[in-house]
Amino acid sequence: MENKEINQENKVENQEKSVVNIQKEEGTEQKVSTEKRTYNKRRKTTRAKPNTAKTNNQTKKNASDSNTNWITDLKKAHSINERSHKNRLNPHNKLNLSSNTKVRITPLGGLGEIGGNMMVIETENSAVIVDVGMSFPDEDMHGVDILIPDFTYIREIKDKIAGVLITHGHEDHIGAMPYLFKELQFPIYGTSLPLEMIGSKFDEHKMREHRKLFRPIEKRIPIKIGEFEIEWIHITHSIIDSSALAIKTDAGTIIHTGDFKIDHTPIDGYPTDLHRLAYYGEEGVLLLMSDSTNSHSQGFTKSEKTVGPTFDRLFASSKGRVIMSTFSSNIHRVAQAIEHGLKYGRKICVIGRSMEKNLELAMNLGYIKFPRDKFIEAHEVNKYNDNEVLIVTTGSQGESMSALYRMSIHEHRHIKIKPGDQIILSAKAIPGNEASVSGIINHILKAGAQVAYQDFSEIHVSGHAAQEEQKLMIRLVKPKFFMPVHGEYNHAVKHAKTGIDCGVLERNTYIMSDGEQIEVTPKYLKKVRSVKTGKVYIDNQLNHKISDDIVMDRQTMANEGVVMIVGQVNENDRKIEQKPRVMSFGLVPDKQDRFFAKEIEDLLDTFLKNAKDGIFKNNKILEDEIRKVVRKHCIRKYKKYPMIVPTIFVQ
Repeated sequence: MENKEINQENKVENQEKSVVNIQKEEGTEQKVSTEKRTYNKRRKTTRAKPNTAKTNNQTKKNASDSNTNWITDLKKAHSINERSHKNRLNPHNKLNLSSNTKVRITPLGGLGEIGGNMMVIETENSAVIVDVGMSFPDEDMHGVDILIPDFTYIREIKDKIAGVLITHGHEDHIGAMPYLFKELQFPIYGTSLPLEMIGSKFDEHKMREHRKLFRPIEKRIPIKIGEFEIEWIHITHSIIDSSALAIKTDAGTIIHTGDFKIDHTPIDGYPTDLHRLAYYGEEGVLLLMSDSTNSHSQGFTKSEKTVGPTFDRLFASSKGRVIMSTFSSNIHRVAQAIEHGLKYGRKICVIGRSMEKNLELAMNLGYIKFPRDKFIEAHEVNKYNDNEVLIVTTGSQGESMSALYRMSIHEHRHIKIKPGDQIILSAKAIPGNEASVSGIINHILKAGAQVAYQDFSEIHVSGHAAQEEQKLMIRLVKPKFFMPVHGEYNHAVKHAKTGIDCGVLERNTYIMSDGEQIEVTPKYLKKVRSVKTGKVYIDNQLNHKISDDIVMDRQTMANEGVVMIVGQVNENDRKIEQKPRVMSFGLVPDKQDRFFAKEIEDLLDTFLKNAKDGIFKNNKILEDEIRKVVRKHCIRKYKKYPMIVPTIFVQ
């Protein structure tokens, strides 16, 4: 069509030249004018007619073709987009399915419980430990201050361990470090605050030389540790500078979230690094291990900033002293309280060893900044008016040895709670501590002070992700395999269901227990064996271990009572030479002691008369048999299983 138009233009130009020649030859203006009008008319007619017809036909054809193509393309586009969605959500295709590398994961603590987190991740030739935490004892573990994981498996593989990876500085993730490093030492990788907290523990245990094992890392920069390439990814939690871990292996990438929440407005302005999590999700993630603690909580966990307005209202209305108690590791919560104290012209007094230590560490490292001249010591509080003082202290869980508890029962050396004080308990009772928290509230109210606890919905916010944040983590990471960690069994079950809702295949989820060893490759995830695990009892006063049998004996004495028998037996007569001494504790009332002693004396007479001859030759066997007889009597009559302590001399 374009060639035809060009030919037509050439034809017109030739005609123009002819007109000019006619003008020159004839010299008559009239003829020129007549020819020109004739030419213009012919030119207009010649160009318009053929072009209009051809253009219209071509336009109709293009429109027809275009409509046909769009219908076909839309169907194809929908199919292409469907395939694109499936590809981006299918982690299987992003993994190296030809890899024969096997990674084994062994939790030694932190599953089926709150606290005590410790995990080993290993290949054939290399291993790393993720966190070494402690937990707290039950009420029936008498004389036990803390529990630490059993390190038996660590001893077995000590030669292949390349280092310890620390996610954050909470006690349930670093509290057992001194007890492990008294026996075994490895490089310790982490960010500044948790390393300094571990260093403080080493100092207390007179292990300062182990600080040379610290390896401070830079977030977002993967580093080689053994056969692993590991990156610390910033996440938000209830303690400063927490991290998730991206652990690259030849089998694939493993993401361990540590404890986390997704706070878009954290106090320090550093939100969870969603970009790095998404980056690994796009690359392909073999396994996700994610925090399950708040898996029953719907929606989102509130931001730490929401506590600030509540503090502001309480500080503004308080006419006397303000005493705020929270977890000593929640530096941002403490910082918010201090900011509001300074805003309302109050001096700051920090009481409680752990609170003082953590605040000092955070200020020295530069995480928080406050003028030091605004802080006062406990003995200086009485020099100021009540409305000029803020006391930040420990004891939000009602611990009987905490500073707040001693203040409430007027046993603290410098501070005693009195009418006019405003007490802020900015923490939620840990499961199992409800009774002790209720107890300390009662003591505070009896002292005449006001308590702000559950009256305000935003006086405390959790540091753990609720369901919607857990879903976001799963959607960002898009793992092939998913194993919930941290928290009790019911938390893990609920989290696994959330994972299935977010696209993880049910057969690709697994709920681990402590001691189970899980093997994972791009093709499968399965349990391969169990290793020895459990808890070791620690007496914090002496910083040493307590044997299992000691704890069991204490439990028996506390729950069932004790019976002690001292007597002298004549082998020939098979009688007790003198009246035996029988003492019982926690079994019968004092007024029945004589009656009980007579029961045991008659029981021994009957036993000795019917005993076998050879039994008197071995004191240990004789005492064991007496123990059995007395125990049967106590079970039958008193329905108790007391500890029986016989001391028998044979003549």
